[in-house]
Amino acid sequence: MFVLMSIHHPHPEHRAALVDSMHRYGAAILGEAGLVSIRTLADEDSDRLVGLAIFDSREDYERLAPIARAAVADDPFDEWEQVPIDGLRLTEI
Repeated sequence: MFVLMSIHHPHPEHRAALVDSMHRYGAAILGEAGLVSIRTLADEDSDRLVGLAIFDSREDYERLAPIARAAVADDPFDEWEQVPIDGLRLTEI
């Protein structure tokens, strides 16, 4: 199993655009072999949004991530985000 977790801190006025972007990222690979689950989540206690994608393997992530990234390649994250995206690539130990 391989997990990608992306933590976003959107500017309030760009929150809806960022959520839309996260949904497009997930939709680009939804249903593909090797993707277990993909979710867009909101933290109830802060402004943070979390993208959570679970893959069968790191190889599946490496195959599918470029497809998902292409769906949001032109999105202005530097304008939408208060701070850089905190991306975590997690493996089970």
